[in-house]
Amino acid sequence: MGKRLANFLLRLSGWTMNPNIPEEVQHCVIIAAPHTSNWDIYFARLGFYVMNVPLKFTIKQEWMRFPLGPVIRFFGGLGIDRRPREATGERPSYTQIMTELLQQNDRIAIMVTPEGTRSKRTRWRTGFYYAALNAGAPICLGYLDYKKKEAGVGGAVYPTGDIETDMKKILDFYRHINGKYPEQFALDERYE
Repeated sequence: MGKRLANFLLRLSGWTMNPNIPEEVQHCVIIAAPHTSNWDIYFARLGFYVMNVPLKFTIKQEWMRFPLGPVIRFFGGLGIDRRPREATGERPSYTQIMTELLQQNDRIAIMVTPEGTRSKRTRWRTGFYYAALNAGAPICLGYLDYKKKEAGVGGAVYPTGDIETDMKKILDFYRHINGKYPEQFALDERYE
């Protein structure tokens, strides 16, 4: 898909792109929030394509089989195999696999939805934080604001190991971002 086509599809839907894109977006964990609709992946994928972000997202290896596998791969899906490793016999965690992907690739933005679901959750998953911390990578704040019909990346947070302080910075950014269904979005109550 060409950038011109992606840009056309976004504009046709009434969306604009925030032109302020941090350079860290070329190697990071990128949050996609709020995540309240199945449309989020469509608009996020188009927006990141226009912004030239090397976007990838993780998905269970089982989804990578034919007929869906090639389509998922085209949109940036990376099949994650969590079977026990031969060398150690241990089953790797998603956090460990994300850390390895960041360490092995100079140019990659791994998209995560910390809410983990389109339903309202008052506790976010924090594996993305530890993957970024362990890999020495920033966390970029990707967003889709349905009220403004604006897509973009709000900046980067470098994890310090003080998750409470760092999460407060992240949550402060998302406090005024409107998902398609705002009533289904909540910030992580542990860090409020």
